[in-house]
Amino acid sequence: MNQLAGDDLRPAGTILKKHRLPPLAYAHAALEPCIDARTMMLHHTKHHGAYVEKLNAALEKFPDLRDCSALWLLHNLDKVPDEIRGAVGNNAGGHVNHSLFWRAMKPGGSGEPAGPLREAIDRDFGSVAAFRTRFEHAGASLFGSGWVWLARTRQEDGRLEVITTPGHDHPLMQDRYPLLLNDVWEHAYYLHYESRRADYLKAWWSVVDWEEAARRFELADNSAERLWEAEGGQLLGA
Repeated sequence: MNQLAGDDLRPAGTILKKHRLPPLAYAHAALEPCIDARTMMLHHTKHHGAYVEKLNAALEKFPDLRDCSALWLLHNLDKVPDEIRGAVGNNAGGHVNHSLFWRAMKPGGSGEPAGPLREAIDRDFGSVAAFRTRFEHAGASLFGSGWVWLARTRQEDGRLEVITTPGHDHPLMQDRYPLLLNDVWEHAYYLHYESRRADYLKAWWSVVDWEEAARRFELADNSAERLWEAEGGQLLGA
């Protein structure tokens, strides 16, 4: 199976001059009562918007890097000048992860996983209920700010794992392909849940888009080039 790493992450002919904030596919109030409208508005326009603005600002003096997607930058930080490496890593990561996060949810959710993804969850966790418990515990236990993920290994067996990443790190840094994620930075939940992160994690299942997770599960079987097309062009080429 091809690996997503290094120069393989930048497809020939890709030209991305300016990173943009992707629009939401639903209204700010559409995920209530799980996520309130004000939190969604601030999270999307202010927090995610700031990552995009700061990423563009960091790249302003480096036109060659402005042709690269946020995902490519995140996985090729050794090619980024020292003076902007920290800013690019933090803000490209914030842009990538939040772009995935908005797509992981939809109004009313989509019930429970089905098909091959459901079979893989049952195989690797025992049941959907056991997976949810592990996911919630991992998210609640993460110290400080970060993300909790359902990810698929890039080995031939494609096992599923629950992992966490600090800050705005991404599973592909650990050679894992993300299927589902939840944001456990305080700005994602604090206005409504205050310090009750565990309550937020439990309520979040009501808005999970399992159809999107299933699409990503099937996508993970494809080549590095196909994954790039989907991630870079469809989601992160903004």
